[in-house]
Amino acid sequence: LLNVSRIDQGRLPIHKAEFPLSELVKEAIAEFKPIASATNIEIDFEAAKADLPQAFGDSSLLKLVVENFIDNAVRYTKGAGKIVVAIVSKKGKLLFSVKDGGVGIPKADQRHIFQKFFRSDNVLKYQTQGSGLGLYIAKSIIEKSGGKIGFKSEQGKGSMFWFTVPASKK
Repeated sequence: LLNVSRIDQGRLPIHKAEFPLSELVKEAIAEFKPIASATNIEIDFEAAKADLPQAFGDSSLLKLVVENFIDNAVRYTKGAGKIVVAIVSKKGKLLFSVKDGGVGIPKADQRHIFQKFFRSDNVLKYQTQGSGLGLYIAKSIIEKSGGKIGFKSEQGKGSMFWFTVPASKK
């Protein structure tokens, strides 16, 4: 809620520096592996190249976004499944994505997905915990970082959430 308050007041501090996004992602995946394994969910990480450029942004805030995407993918994949996490370099940006085969988002709810406190009707029946703030915070962080955020989803087939962040110019 503190982050939401700072976002709403336009005072979310961002401390940009170069950092290896792939290392941050590996750490986040390691945190979620035990939970995923316990529910028969496999998490695969696909980095396009070993020589990806460094990201340029606030690593602690971007870690929140990465963790939110992975957490949602694990939460909304019911039964055995696979989550694919990927990073590729495109036109001076790094593109991060998380794809799952989970419950997906109904078409009617998709326009609200990044709004504060929004939770889709179909996820409420799975009784997952959540405040409806994670994606709102994620969108604010990515936009303040100079990136873009989006998703593709089909109910019953899963979702792919993605964001871009600037790559280091070096």
